[in-house]
Amino acid sequence: MKPWIYLVAFIATIPLANWMIGNVGAFCIDDGPCMLPVGFGWAAPSGVLAVGAALVLRDLVQEEFGLKVAFAAVLIGAILSYVLADPYIAMASFAAYALAETADLLVYSKLRQKSIELAVLASGLVGSVIDSAVFLLIAFGSMQFIEGQILGKLWVSIIAAIVLKIIRR
Repeated sequence: MKPWIYLVAFIATIPLANWMIGNVGAFCIDDGPCMLPVGFGWAAPSGVLAVGAALVLRDLVQEEFGLKVAFAAVLIGAILSYVLADPYIAMASFAAYALAETADLLVYSKLRQKSIELAVLASGLVGSVIDSAVFLLIAFGSMQFIEGQILGKLWVSIIAAIVLKIIRR
């Protein structure tokens, strides 16, 4: 895959996640998000899958373009998130995205030399927890879906780490 596709896909994930929250899901809560089951009886706002992909794609952007471009892409994604979403979702998404992707970037950078798979998994976990907590608290004033949010994002990170391990062999 061409490296610029990672960059475009990464930047597009947050507007996609914001759109999914209101439009895609197994069921939608009145005046709340559309939900998807993520396993173990938990559900999460549907944008969780796109955000999980964002955490992995940011790592790939950093691999291909370096730290400065990855950080610039985080800023562009955060701004798009703010501009394109409804006001509550926009503020929550902007704050969650900026904080989680920055934490993901820092953790990934620190662990990358040891193992790309470990870096993707660990940075995905850290980013998932931060993104989930910040987003839910600001968007819905509740941590009600925190387990599902984290699990949904973690599935994407786990799958990506496995795929990277297979590809590298």
